[in-house]
Parts: sequence; structure tokens; C-alpha cells
Amino acid sequence: MIRTHETTPFNDQKPGTSGLRKKVRIFAQPNYAENFIQSVFDVVERDAGTTLVIGGDGRYHNRTVIQQAIRMAAANGYGRVLVGQGGILSTPAASHVIRKYGASGGLVLSASHNPGGPEEDFGIKYNIANGGPAPESVTGRIHARTLEIDRWLDVDAPDVDLDTRGVTHIGEMAVQVIDPVADYAALMEELFDFDAIRAAVKDGLTMAFDAMHAVTGPYAHEILEGRLGFPAGTVHNGTPLEDFGGHHPDPNLVHAKVLYDLMMSDNAPAFGAASDGDGDRNLIIGKHRFINPSDSLAMLAANAHLAPGYADGLKGIARSMPTSAAADRVAEALGIPAYETPTGWKFFGNLLDAGMATICGEESAGTGSDHVREKDGLWAVLLWLNILAVTGKSVDQLARDHWARFGRNYYARHDYEAIESEKADALMAELSASLPDLPGRTFGPLTVAEADSFSYTDPVDGSVSENQGIRVLFEGGNRVVFRLSGTGTQGATLRVYLERYEPAGGDMDAETPAMLADIVAAAEEIAGIARHTGRTAPDVVT
Repeated sequence: MIRTHETTPFNDQKPGTSGLRKKVRIFAQPNYAENFIQSVFDVVERDAGTTLVIGGDGRYHNRTVIQQAIRMAAANGYGRVLVGQGGILSTPAASHVIRKYGASGGLVLSASHNPGGPEEDFGIKYNIANGGPAPESVTGRIHARTLEIDRWLDVDAPDVDLDTRGVTHIGEMAVQVIDPVADYAALMEELFDFDAIRAAVKDGLTMAFDAMHAVTGPYAHEILEGRLGFPAGTVHNGTPLEDFGGHHPDPNLVHAKVLYDLMMSDNAPAFGAASDGDGDRNLIIGKHRFINPSDSLAMLAANAHLAPGYADGLKGIARSMPTSAAADRVAEALGIPAYETPTGWKFFGNLLDAGMATICGEESAGTGSDHVREKDGLWAVLLWLNILAVTGKSVDQLARDHWARFGRNYYARHDYEAIESEKADALMAELSASLPDLPGRTFGPLTVAEADSFSYTDPVDGSVSENQGIRVLFEGGNRVVFRLSGTGTQGATLRVYLERYEPAGGDMDAETPAMLADIVAAAEEIAGIARHTGRTAPDVVT
């Protein structure tokens, strides 16, 4: 029997770049999660009796919300729910399950790379029928509904046994608990040359993978150790924990320092990688060679033809605006289009659906292709392994060969976290007002060629997204980008992206901080970061 629960709106449920993210204590308020989920169900396009996918990254509060979402789905006319065993589905695996089984959409319960636990973060994101994050047209309707909602619906039913695979029923709705790994692993076997990787492992290819006690642990155990033959112990921190073991599941050089130290040591394996809370990000490190995400995108695109799933070539390459232009140079060499989009994987969806792009990437450690509609950490790791196995090169040699051909985009991102929102907004407002006066000005050895607030017109549907970050482009292919991030749960995060292009034949193996020093100084002079925020150094450098 359907139950109607009266409620009142919350005024803070506007989805950000990747859904709604708040502290657990916020989501644990009576009606809070229910209001948001009901708002999704009220506005999204779906037929009666359709399938809904539900899964998450295993963080604290996941199981509670999954059980409630199942009861609400039954009351809202869904015919079937597919849920990952244990409540587990990595974000790319959820995208694949939505696509494979013809679901009308899915709820992905995750705050991605944010910390987990009773005092930490939680999130809910809705993905549409193509498997990708809901576009702004949909999230806008969801937000509007949250501001007027007056009731939510559920049925009176016991909790589902999430730990046992099989089918149960809640009223007329079937609930199928599925193996969270099997469908995804089968897809990876279609895309990559597992035989070549297995042969390389037998010949001595070694690796270390840090799952960060997050969702990719079961996937990595099954694929890397189970199917590819890497020895037990290759996967570190492979058991998902509700608090990620007390660590921050963000695969960068700060939070994956143990892996970095291993890869820079004399005992390093040939290849090191990590993934994040929900499995959509990746970190790539070779023995004594870190590959930044922008370079990883470019190198994967340049060598993707070595994998069976991409042997026919790429249709195009897309990157987020803050990501370095390294991939653009690959696209030019391959004679294919390069697209520059706002930050947020949802902006790649139209390009992928229209067959205009094959590989996409973001500087924030997200890389993926048209196999799903999310960035995919393990996919990137497996493509790297495929390339290493076929070429027989080390990560370092592959990088050096790439830079010798295309030149090198020295690149870094400086994050200033949890800034008071008013101070961050004032900085960006002052910076925006200064844009008309910047071209032609010099800052040390740098001369500004162009400066703008990035606006994107989608080449597929013509939709326009404005104010997506401030770009200051210097002569010679160097630049700095300023952007406020929408992935945190408190205050504002100012991200400053710094890029210097060194043409082929130049210094390809210098220290990145030294190469970017002039741009760092120019960024401070242009934006007045210390003056506005009181911060004299970033919290995180990646």
C-alpha cells in the first residue's frame, strides 16, 4: 500500500556539478533525502513499470538511503530495481548497467572523492537513460521541484537483503540484487587485449593498485588479480569501508602518497595506479615517472588504437576547459576534432551520444570513452596496461616518446579549499571586472593575449553554458584559469590551473614547479589571491 508523507521544502537542494552533496548529518535529517529522491521521481522522464538502477560507493549512510529509495521507487511506479550486491556499484559500472539493461535512469549514491563517515560527506546523483549524469535541463527541474515539494511517497515494506543476490518483490516491483562486478568486467574484456596483458604479466610486468578502501576494490581484485594474472597483493586497500579507512579517497599525490613513495623508490613495480571513492577517477604513475591527468588523456588518445575496442580509430577527443591542451595536439595529428567543454562529465554526453567524440578527459583525474557515459578509473588503468603490454615500453619511455613528438604541456592545479564563500565570490567578481583591461598587459616575462569568462555552446543541441571559469591566455600557449569548484560540501574551493607549453625539442624533463613559477607569480598578481583570502599557498597541488 502506498503511503503519503507530508513534507516541507529545503532551500539547499540545488544539484552541483555531480549531484547533491552535503554532510551526512544534513542528509540524515527527516525528509531530507526523501525530498530530493521524490523530486527526482516527480520530474524525470520514464514509462510506467520502467527499471531503476541503484548503487553507491559503500560510504557511510549508503545502505540507509538505498533501502528508502527502493521503497520509494515501488510507490512511484517503477517495475524493477537493479541494485548492486552490498549496495555497491562503481559510478562507471552503474552507467554500464543502466545502458545494458535499458533502465530509464539510476540513483548513484556517492560523494565521489570526498571523505566518508558519520561526520563526513554523502551525495546523491541521478543518471539518465544514456547512463550519464543528468544534464542541466534535468537538474534544473529537479531543483525547482525541491523548492515546492509537499509530499513524498513510499510503501510499507521490510528492508531488502542487499548482501544476497537474487530477486525479491515489494508489491508489484521486482528488486534484483546483482553482482556489481560481472557486467563491467565483461565489458572490459571486450575493449582490451587481456591476452596481451596476461602475457606481459607472465613476462614480468608488475604493478601496484591502490583502491583506497573504496568501491574499485572488488573490481580490481576480480579483473587485475583474477582475470589478468597479477599476483595476490597487487591490489592494496581493496576492501570497501564506510569511512574509507579514515583516509581521503582522492587519487592525487597528497592522498595517495604511499603509492607515490613506492613508485619513486628503488623497489617500485613497473606501473602504479589508484582510483577514488566511486571509481571514476584515476592516478597513473610509472616507475620514477608521474603522469599528470592531462598528459594521461593525451597519451591514451595517441595510443588507443593498440586496444581492440579502439582499433578503428577515434572520432574525436573532448576535454574540459581547465584540462591542458596536450590532447588537442594529438587530435590535430590524428586529423580528428578536439572539443573544449565546461567542467562536468555531463557535458561530454551529447558528444558521445552523437558519435562526435570517442575519448574524453578532465584534469581532475577523470578519463573515459564512449563505452559508458561516465569517467572510468579502471578503464584508464586497463588501457594503460594494454598499451604497455603491446609496446613493451615503460611508462617513462612512453611519456618521453610522446613529448618528443608533441611537445610538453607543463601543468599543475592549485586548490585553495574551504574559503569563505563571500571572499571567493569577491575575488571572482573583481577578476571578472578586470578582464577587458588584461590583454596586452605584461606580468614578468608573460604578455596576456586574451582573457575571458569561458562560455560553451553545445555543438549538438545548441545549449549555452556561461561563466564556466575565467581564462587568461598568454602569448606562446601558456595560460592560467580560475574557477570555483562545486564538488565540496563547505565553503568554496578556488581552483587555479597553470599551464606552460614547451615545444618539441625544448626542455622535456624539467621540474614542473620551476617551469610554472612565472605563471604562478602572474596568477597571484592578476587575481590577488592572498589579498582576498589570506592564503599564501594552496592546500593541495596536483
